[in-house]
Amino acid sequence: MSSYMGRKINPQRFDRSQIRSYLILIPVSIIMVLPIIYVVVTAFKPLNELFAYPPKFFVRNPSLQNFRDLWRVSQSMGIPFSRYLINSIVSTALVVILSIALSLTTGYALSKKDFRGRNVIATINTVSLMFVPTAVGIPRYLIISGVGLTNTFWVHIFPMLAMPVGLFLVKQFIDTVPNSLIESARIDGAGDFWIVHKIIAPIVKPALATVGLLAFQSSWNAIEASTIYITNDALKTLPFYLSVLTSQQNLVAGAGLSAAATLIQLLPNMIIFIILQSRVMNTMAHSGIK
Repeated sequence: MSSYMGRKINPQRFDRSQIRSYLILIPVSIIMVLPIIYVVVTAFKPLNELFAYPPKFFVRNPSLQNFRDLWRVSQSMGIPFSRYLINSIVSTALVVILSIALSLTTGYALSKKDFRGRNVIATINTVSLMFVPTAVGIPRYLIISGVGLTNTFWVHIFPMLAMPVGLFLVKQFIDTVPNSLIESARIDGAGDFWIVHKIIAPIVKPALATVGLLAFQSSWNAIEASTIYITNDALKTLPFYLSVLTSQQNLVAGAGLSAAATLIQLLPNMIIFIILQSRVMNTMAHSGIK
């Protein structure tokens, strides 16, 4: 008992009690980071190293040839590479902004507003977390076709705004906001917009950051809309373009293009996660406590 009493909980400096944790966490961290390192170094491997046997994990003679080949092949296509990139940036930015706004306002209504059917809507949102995208593929196609979104730029945006997990996380955070705080703001004459913008949003920032990250990843990597709903090449996005570009090449040339394309798709996701990781971890910890 005395040995446990002498240990510190989360010491700010290195302590001998942390050695056991390091012995477990360091190997696990290495295993988790190795795939990311492999994607990065593979993109800079020349063709002779890509097909070397036995294969080497790290690159010996780094080269930008794969990226040059990717740019050269893209220039020979009918639509420039920049058009697909702009489509992805615009659609992803709109999805992130609208998803955050929709999750925040809807979560506030389900948590703090008293209206008929509130619990039913919240239950439906929770139940929808069980369904994988493949299971709702046909209903999604019928709805999108029925409202006339096919072969339009908006098909990249509107179907991506339904994020049950995002709404669930935001609502869980808003549930912890005291009702007395909101009532005090109402007594001072504040409306719902002011309350959501000035009181709720700052409190639930970690959840909103998580929603933004999830929305960014799902939209940036999505190829469903470009594959199924759009026939106009000028409206398609970068992930679809890169997948088609690499698949049209032969085995040798396609390997280098595929490595470069994979890194291009990975980097934005990795950068956004590194920026928002602290808030995402706060959200996960909060959800676990709840």
